[in-house]
Amino acid sequence: MNRSHPRPELSRPAFTAVCALVVVGVAAGPAAAHAGVTASDPRALAENVTLSFTSEAESDTAGIAELRVVLPKGIAPDAVTLKDAPEEWKLTATPEGYTIGGPALATGTDAEYSITVRQLPDERSLVFKTLETYSDGKISRWIEVPTDGEKVDNPAPVLELRAAAPGAELIAPSSSPSPTVDAPATGTATASGVPSPGQSAAPPPPAASASAQAAGAEEAGSGTGATAGVVAAVLLLAAAGTFGWVRRSRGRV
Repeated sequence: MNRSHPRPELSRPAFTAVCALVVVGVAAGPAAAHAGVTASDPRALAENVTLSFTSEAESDTAGIAELRVVLPKGIAPDAVTLKDAPEEWKLTATPEGYTIGGPALATGTDAEYSITVRQLPDERSLVFKTLETYSDGKISRWIEVPTDGEKVDNPAPVLELRAAAPGAELIAPSSSPSPTVDAPATGTATASGVPSPGQSAAPPPPAASASAQAAGAEEAGSGTGATAGVVAAVLLLAAAGTFGWVRRSRGRV
C-alpha cells in the first residue's frame, strides 16, 4: 500500500531569509553607470549632434552643484554650445573642456543636461571624463576608462560611434575675423585710420619735401645776394676815395 508523504513547507522565517539572499545577490551584481552619455546621431563626422548627459546623485546630504567635463580629442571647447540644463545653470569653456553648474540641485536629484557639438570626430568611441562637485564640497570622479573588458570602479561616460555616413567630411574649424586690417611693420595705418602703437609716423609726401628744399634754396640765395651788395659798396667807396686823392695830387703840381 502506497502512502503519500507531505511536502516540506518553508516556514515564514526561512522564506524571509531566502528573499534577503536573493536581494543581496542582485545588489552584488554589476552596478549601473553613474554617469552616462547618449547622442542624437552617434556616427563619426556627424554634424550638429546633441549629446545628452546624466550624472546620478549619490550623496544623501548634498546636491550636485557643478560638473567638470574633459572633452575627447577632436572636439574643441569652442565647438560646444549649451542646449538644455537645470534652471540657472550655465556652461563655461575651459582649456580642456567645459564646466556646467549653478545653484545646487535638491539632494537625490540627478544632473541632466544636453549640449550641441558642431561635429563629432572620426573615432570609434569618445570618452567624457567627468568630475561631479556637490554643495558640501565632495567630488566624485568618473574618469576611469575600462580596457580589455575590465571593470572599473569609477567609469567615465563613453559614447560608442558608428561609421561615418558616405561622403561625410571633416569641416574646417571656425575662426574669428580680425577687427583690424593686417598692416606691415613699416607704419601702415589700421582700418580705423590710426597708426598702431610702436609704429613711426609716415614720411612727408614728395611734394612737401620739394617745397621745403625750394624754400631753403631761396633763403640761401637771398643771403648770398646781400653779401655781394655789401662788397660792391665797399669797392665803390674805395674807388671814389682813390679818384679824389689823384685829383688833389695833380692840383699841387
